[in-house]
Amino acid sequence: MSNPAQSFGLDTKAPAMIVKTLEDVLGTRGEAHGDKWHSMRLLDAEDGMGVALTDSILEAGFEMTLWQKNHLEACYCLEGRGTVEELDTGKLHDIRPGTVYAMNSHDRHRITITERMRVVCTFVPALTRHEKHDRDGSLST
Repeated sequence: MSNPAQSFGLDTKAPAMIVKTLEDVLGTRGEAHGDKWHSMRLLDAEDGMGVALTDSILEAGFEMTLWQKNHLEACYCLEGRGTVEELDTGKLHDIRPGTVYAMNSHDRHRITITERMRVVCTFVPALTRHEKHDRDGSLST
């Protein structure tokens, strides 16, 4: 049987199944952190699936303006509270457990955390582990 990734034009040399734990990522290039945030990249470009999957902790008081001009991003809140503001419209959304927010139009947004938050996020195209946030809030490619 052929690798299903091939039908999507993805890396067909990838193993049939990828199994990782947070502990597997700890201390590797898949672990990223900054002021009041810590992210574990469980899947990235090296996995050959075309999507990245992160498990991130955002501490209370974290605030950042972001613009996913090079990626599409979707985040699902598992715990904590905060807001995400659409900067082009000023619309403010409450984020709490069970909420998904997706930047499906490369949306400029500001996230503000009021209670320690844990989010699981996906990125397309997949992150490479080399990205940094540029001055405009976008991730470099």
